[in-house]
Amino acid sequence: MKNCLLILLVLFLSVSCKKEVVKQPAKLIEKDKMIDIMYDLSLLEAMKYQHTELLDSTETNPTKFILQKYKVDSLQFAQNNMYYASDYENYKDMFDEVDKRLKKVERATDSIVKIEDKKAAKEAKNKAKETPKDSVKKPSKQINIDSIRQQMRKPGR
Repeated sequence: MKNCLLILLVLFLSVSCKKEVVKQPAKLIEKDKMIDIMYDLSLLEAMKYQHTELLDSTETNPTKFILQKYKVDSLQFAQNNMYYASDYENYKDMFDEVDKRLKKVERATDSIVKIEDKKAAKEAKNKAKETPKDSVKKPSKQINIDSIRQQMRKPGR
């Protein structure tokens, strides 16, 4: 009986302690839209570290542009991000979805790069075959001794 009471007490406490850590924001962004925003921001971060000169040369704020694209302001995004992050399992699922998308794009990009590399190598090989050899023969550096002797034998020299 004591064991049953102890188990019920532990279950009651574990269920009752589960409060919402962060309240749902007034303007909740749908989960799919939030995943799209996170995906675009992930691409932006990758670009920032791969090609810093591209982002430095633009006078616009790329993060601001992405938030405008989805008609979300930065405060709304921050509140929603905090809300979704408070539920670890759900947030992890969202990031797994973003990761799947990124890997899919990475595979497609890698295959395009391989195809372009093969085309470039094939063109270089064809170009090497097509270059004609010189039609003008180079003069030989060898001296024909017989022709010199013949010239010396001729009378009048």
